[in-house]
Amino acid sequence: MSAKKSTKSTAATGKNSRGFTDDERAAMKERAQELEAQARRTPRADKAGGESDVLAKIAEMSEPDRTMGERLHAIIKASAPALSPKTWYGMPAYAKDGKVVCFFQSAQKFDSRYATLGFSDKANLDEGAMWPTSFALKELTGAEEARIGALVKKAVS
Repeated sequence: MSAKKSTKSTAATGKNSRGFTDDERAAMKERAQELEAQARRTPRADKAGGESDVLAKIAEMSEPDRTMGERLHAIIKASAPALSPKTWYGMPAYAKDGKVVCFFQSAQKFDSRYATLGFSDKANLDEGAMWPTSFALKELTGAEEARIGALVKKAVS
């Protein structure tokens, strides 16, 4: 009896699965480069370098993600000055004690229809047995900016 390979996950798309996508491999490569750069920096230089790395990543984004990234950067810095900007898998991220608390993923990063503001398990957002850890972003209005500011403050509390 020969073993059958499951085609369930690829049957809907008609594509053969070959592991990671090109975008995923690129993100992993970026993460390896980030870790190498971080290892070469002193703690003080790491914070300054992290900020410039994040601003450079945001500058590479196409619109409307670039404007959203710039605004999110300002909101996160104002809401939680203790967070240190850094890149994480090629995305702008913000860390506390070296651990990523939140990050911004542009829509173009993985060819998505919306950008994402995500929170890691280090974020203090727990509410009962279930709570959201990522949010789709199509645009930022005053209401979204206020909510994001409150979420970031809660995440680091």
